[in-house]
Amino acid sequence: MTELPDYNAPASLKAFMEANGLAMQKKFGQNFMVNPAARSRITGLLALEKGSRVWEIGPGLGCMTAGMLESGADVTVFEIDRGFISLLGQFFEDYARQGKFRIVEGDVLRTWQQELARQQVPATDISLFGNLPYNIAATFIADTITRNLIFARCVFTVQKEVAQRMAAAPSTAQYSAFSVLCQWQYDVKPAMELAPGNFWPRPNVSSQAVLLTQKQHPPRCGNPPLFVRTVHTLFSQRRKTLLNNIKPLLPKGADARAVFTQAGLDPSARAENLALEDFVRLTEALPPARQD
Repeated sequence: MTELPDYNAPASLKAFMEANGLAMQKKFGQNFMVNPAARSRITGLLALEKGSRVWEIGPGLGCMTAGMLESGADVTVFEIDRGFISLLGQFFEDYARQGKFRIVEGDVLRTWQQELARQQVPATDISLFGNLPYNIAATFIADTITRNLIFARCVFTVQKEVAQRMAAAPSTAQYSAFSVLCQWQYDVKPAMELAPGNFWPRPNVSSQAVLLTQKQHPPRCGNPPLFVRTVHTLFSQRRKTLLNNIKPLLPKGADARAVFTQAGLDPSARAENLALEDFVRLTEALPPARQD
């Protein structure tokens, strides 16, 4: 097994990267957490035990991966950078031989479904972990929820404002379609804040860890894909009323006001004023012809 780099020293990491002909790629949102105490606290949110299954998105050089493997977890990493893939295979080859470590190459948005089928375990038996750009987090969560695949728990490190959006309450500036989707199937809890100095290279914004725990009793909805579509449609033009925004969800000639009456909602309200349960009731009230 190749010796691990010094994850705590930016100068050493930079030298290691240069020695191996690697460079950080901004398009992948790459940076490494160089604060060991922060790494320990964040992975601690996963509450790992021996044999726990973890998916890590974007492990980089494995600074978080190493600690999870040492805890006895079975770790599958999703990595798109070919240089990192090569090194990860060398760093953790002993774990790989034991069946404790696996690398899935490519874009996680394209590969996660195949990997779930390959492992033949339900998502509820897997914890999801990663330092994610906002667009990846939003798309991934929406994809899994739409397919009714809910992970046991998720721990993400994201921009601070993104963590606030995930946990935002109705009628606040941060409340969005992403807030509703996260809170539909998960209890969302913002955790420790991380100043730029915790990372190398230093990002331009503060970050925050956020814990998503599977809800024991989420609001029931008969058509998850339609629910996701409804939420996005109603938030598509934030300043418009529900009555104006709901039109794409209705067949021609449908009585929109009757839908709101059935759902018990004011058609002059806006999406930002609706609670999670309101979106569920409105989805259930849509005419069957559009429930596809």
